[in-house]
Amino acid sequence: MSNLVVGISDQKVAGPPDTLTTYALGSCVCICLYDNLRRIGGLAHILLPKAFGDVSGRNVYKFADTAIEELVRGMIKQGSAHLHLTAKIAGGANMFISDEKSIGDRNVETVMQELQRLRIRIVAQDTGANYGRTAIFNTQDGSLTVKTLGRGNKVI
Repeated sequence: MSNLVVGISDQKVAGPPDTLTTYALGSCVCICLYDNLRRIGGLAHILLPKAFGDVSGRNVYKFADTAIEELVRGMIKQGSAHLHLTAKIAGGANMFISDEKSIGDRNVETVMQELQRLRIRIVAQDTGANYGRTAIFNTQDGSLTVKTLGRGNKVI
């Protein structure tokens, strides 16, 4: 079994028995897609909601609106079927006090819009609040373990 680490503005696709882990989810959001039939999982760690303008020469994994499409393409390339994909998301915290809508809120909102546009159902989420998270996605069963400091761990 391998534990594949997904960095900020990055993504990976894997199958059993591998796990996909991402750290430092503050306002960032991780999107975990899973094909339960073929047991293929993918994880993207996005930093910002939207890539405005031309993205050529830019890291498309940085933005929710471009990263999710790329993750779907990567999973299909590995044998997954779009029809079988479901999503779990984590992160999107409001790390700083502000009267405005936080970047975390905007990230979660855009992720949800993109998944809805692509007709991928969100089956679980752990988003918002004001604390960071680590996410560990198990490709064996599609479970997502969300770890936090001082708030315990949960499996969604």
